[in-house]
This record gives sequence, structure tokens and C-alpha cells, in this order.
Amino acid sequence: MTLCFYNTLSGQVEDFVPLEGNKVRMYTCGLTVYDYGHIGNYRTFVFQDILRRYLRYRGYEVWQVMNLTDVDDNTIRGAQAAGISLAEYTEKFIKAFEVDRQLLNLETPEIIVRATEHVDDMVKLIQTLEAKGYAYRSDGSVYFSVRSFPEYGKLAQVDLAGLRPGARVDSDKYDKSDVRDFVLWKAAKEGEPYWETPLGPGRPGWHIECSAMSMKYLGETFDIHSGGIDLTFPHHENEIAQSEAATGKPFVRYWLHAEHLIVNGEKMSKSLGNFYTLRDLIGKGYRPTAIRYLLASVPYRKQLNFTFDSLHQAQHSIERLRNFRHRLTVEKFPAGENPGLPARAQAARQAFEDALDDNLNTAEALAAIFDLVRDANTAMDHGEFRGVDRPVFLDLLERWDRIFAVLEDTDHAKLRQFGLADTRDASPAADALLGEGPSDEEIAQRVAERDTARRRGDFARSDKIRADLLSAGVILEDTKAGTRWRRK
Repeated sequence: MTLCFYNTLSGQVEDFVPLEGNKVRMYTCGLTVYDYGHIGNYRTFVFQDILRRYLRYRGYEVWQVMNLTDVDDNTIRGAQAAGISLAEYTEKFIKAFEVDRQLLNLETPEIIVRATEHVDDMVKLIQTLEAKGYAYRSDGSVYFSVRSFPEYGKLAQVDLAGLRPGARVDSDKYDKSDVRDFVLWKAAKEGEPYWETPLGPGRPGWHIECSAMSMKYLGETFDIHSGGIDLTFPHHENEIAQSEAATGKPFVRYWLHAEHLIVNGEKMSKSLGNFYTLRDLIGKGYRPTAIRYLLASVPYRKQLNFTFDSLHQAQHSIERLRNFRHRLTVEKFPAGENPGLPARAQAARQAFEDALDDNLNTAEALAAIFDLVRDANTAMDHGEFRGVDRPVFLDLLERWDRIFAVLEDTDHAKLRQFGLADTRDASPAADALLGEGPSDEEIAQRVAERDTARRRGDFARSDKIRADLLSAGVILEDTKAGTRWRRK
């Protein structure tokens, strides 16, 4: 099956063909660093990570650029309220975002860019738009003339019939029905950070930031631009207008947008008390991998309804997979091969890959693996699994986890390696979930010690190991096939 994606620009599912051979150039909208990232943000970031991982799985060379918006209306208001510099204010949330990415097993993009480090590139792009007649100055600010770009609205299918000539929008965020001229450069205001430039003192508007940074590192035309569905208009629409007006070339070939996350059927909102950061959920005792699993379980173009019941189920599903991997690894199976089992594993792999080829249908990819786990466990229980079958199933599980990345939790040592461990929230629950509990390997070793003690008849030792593991959140189950374990 050919890899295909739904392209917001065309409104159709299209076969994916990179612009340049086997290389995929991709820009992903990152976090605006005025607060901790919330689970709605991370729904999009997990989708982008699965996209990246699957492109690499399919043999593509991926060059990903992710931006961090560290200057806009929100970051400036936050810094002013805190009484500190913009850089000091945003640095706290940039470090927190790095920790969160590690916890969620998000791969690191090739380049992570900050808006404040690319102001010169933005100024040059604005000067080009001015020279070509797409931008004009007013009261020290520079605006893009929407009417000067006839194709405006092609991404979001916006009707320009009611546009009022000359009306301007100065805010970084404005009503989604508003298609008036948007600001490229904001004149300096008292108390706000600003840059001295050929455009005069001021700062960039939000929309110009992504155009300048993406084209600097990926070229004037690149393969994929992704983000949340809420960015389609006006942000991505404005990116297209200013980029294509400046270069005269198509800006992006495939636009991919993740749908909204809601909570218990309602829009997530602090006022409703249903607003959660990743750290909030860790503090409630949930593992980051369970959160990642849940965020990935619904295909990215479908709305995801977050509930704590579904999060419990995600945690249970991961334990089922870990128990299956443990069983594959430690149980002794009869010699030989069951001819039907490798064929069953190959069919599951094909179904898993076909599902992801079909616009990243993660739900079908999950179903393919869990159907296989059920069949393999049944074969083991009935003595039909053979030793030769083991590597085939382990290989498929590894391939699956190369994309979903939920079978291993990020440990504390890894966070410390990146100099980030001390930036996490300090709570006993968080400490436990950040790797203070036993690893899978440590659990397997303790289970093996317990099995040895039981064979010697040392049941006091056996019971103590069980109790120790239970206090660490690990439950043992003795079966005819051997000891299985799962985390609480």
C-alpha cells in the first residue's frame, strides 16, 4: 500500500511523494512558551512524533524543524506580570517543555528554533514583501495587504467577499472569521521588548515568525507543515500568503492538521476545571507512556475525548503488551515451529503497516497488534507456541514500538543526562513515575530470583520478593505457564 495523507490544502487524501528523492523536509508548529504545555498541545505533538517515526520507519530521511514561539502577546504579558525579562520568563517553560518531551518519548527534531533568535530573517522577509507591494506601513507598524494576494483563503476556504479595505488587525490572536490585513511588524510600545531594525524599533508579528524560520532551514518550498486544526486559520493561511507572495513559489505541498482534544465531552478550559498539563496527570499517578498511548489511540484527524477511564484503560493496555513481551522473553517453549504462527505475525505486520500507510490510522494499527497478542497468548496457553516462533513475534513488537514508543518509560537517569531532572514538579507521585521504581529488567531479575527460591522451597524468600515488588507497584500472577507480572 502507498503511504498517503489527508492534505488540508486540497481537501483530499493524496499519495505522499517528497519533493526531493527520499528526503522529507517537515516543519512542525511547537509550543508558545508562556505556560506549561497542556494535553491538547501534546495530542498534536504526539501525532507529529508518530508521523516522524513512521516516515523514518518507511525509509525516508527526515529533516524536521520545530519552532518555539518565545515572543508574542502571551509571552510578553506573562513576563510583564511576573516582573522579569522576556528571556528569563520563557526559559522556564522551554526547559519544562524539554522535560515533557523526554517523558512522552518524543524524538528530538533535527532543529528546534526560537523566534527571538531569527528576528533579522523576519525583517528581511518583510522588506521583500514591502518591495513587491504586498505590505505597507502605518504608525510605525507594517501590515500585509490581504487583498494584494488573490489566493488568500485557499487553505481554510475563507470567503473574502465581506472584506473591508484598509481594516487592520494588530493582535497576534484574533477572531477566526476575521480576514483583514494582519500585522507583520509591530511598532515598539512602552514597557514591551523591541528590536532596533531597518523597519524601525519594534517586534515581529506571530505569523511572520514561522514563514521566516521554516524557509531559512527548509527552503522556499518544502514537503510537510503540521500543527493543530486551530492553527489552520488564520495562522497557517497567513503563512501561505506572506511566503508565496515573497517567493512566487508554492510554500508547502502537504498540510496536516490534528483535530481538537476535548475532556469528558467538553472543551478543555481552566474555568471548567478540566484543564490538564502533563505534570498534572503525572501528579495524579499516571505514567507518561499511558498518556502518550491515549493521545495516539485515536487517529489524528478525529476529535479525541479525554477521560480518566480511557487513561486507566491505556495504562492497562500497555501492561498487557509489556506482560506479553515478558512472556515471550522468559518462558521456555518446545523446540520447532508452528507454521501458522509466523504467518499470523506476518499478517499482523502487514495490517499494522497498511493502517499507518492509510493516513496514520493509529486505531487500526493498535487493533492489529492486540489481535495478534490475543492469538499468541492463546497459543502459549495451549502449548502450541514454539521456540522458533519467538524472534518473529519479538521483532514485530519492536517494530510496532518503534512508532508508538510506549513499552519503556523514561527513567530519571536519562533526564539527568540532559540536565533537566531538577526542573520537574516535586511530588512523590512524580518522583515515582520519573523512574524511581524498578525497570522492566530489574523486575524480570527479581521474578527469576523468586522462581529460584520457590524451587528450593524457600517460600519465605519468595513471599518477601512478591511483597517487595508489590510495594513498588508490581503485581505478580502465578500461572501454569509461569509467573507473569504487571504494574498497578
